[in-house]
Amino acid sequence: MNLQHLCSQVIQIVVQTGKFIQQQQKKISFDNIEKKGLNDFVTYVDKEAEKRLVDFLKPLVKGAGFVTEEKTIPESKQEYTWIIDPLDGTTNFIHGLSPYAISIALQRNQETILGIVYEISLDEIFYSYEGTHAYLNDKPIKVSKADSINQSLIATGFPYNDFSRLDNYMKSLNYFMHHSHGVRRLGSAATDLAYVACGRFEAFYEYSLEPWDVAAGGYIVQKAGGKVGDFNNKNQYVYGGEIVATNGLLHDDFMSIVQAFMNTKQN
Repeated sequence: MNLQHLCSQVIQIVVQTGKFIQQQQKKISFDNIEKKGLNDFVTYVDKEAEKRLVDFLKPLVKGAGFVTEEKTIPESKQEYTWIIDPLDGTTNFIHGLSPYAISIALQRNQETILGIVYEISLDEIFYSYEGTHAYLNDKPIKVSKADSINQSLIATGFPYNDFSRLDNYMKSLNYFMHHSHGVRRLGSAATDLAYVACGRFEAFYEYSLEPWDVAAGGYIVQKAGGKVGDFNNKNQYVYGGEIVATNGLLHDDFMSIVQAFMNTKQN
């Protein structure tokens, strides 16, 4: 498999789909919005974008499985599996805000070998694949060189329907607000991770996430020189529902704070 060629093909597909998403934003009204759960929204744009992505990706890797947010194709994990979020940041999208992104990862035997995050409003394509570096619009990117939390700008995501760990989360947020350059909540985990990869953020953490939120972005962070794990400092972030991603230099310190406040069992 020529991953360089495959990545180029997927980028073309993602850009085409991004144009469709951008064109539809002015047409969105609250009559077009469905609720999947508490504060969990979906529009016809999410569904149509996912159908387009699936249809275009199917012929590129014969027999590949799919794990997708909107379930427009039955979930199937094969030797090669695409993990797709057609519109990460739907709430931003329906309110006319940025960022919102397409996130696509390809796994081989449950190990990610290709990741693409396309932040649509800024036309920024973050990508990497096995055997190469991480890139933003074809230029190599690296994580930042800040080596302490008090030099860092931190990204996170507020829980929107899983409040079971909210008290501990708010305590962690309070700590980081007092001991860093600040905390940002952009509303797109895929974009947050891409921004860690290119050095705009030093760290990102969040719980109650899905594979399509983090598979591509987490991979790109690692390829840009950063570190990624779950709250137990293991490599279970894709399907584990929680993630810590940093520039690597402050990873141990940042992880220890997240663990202390999130009351996570350490193994």
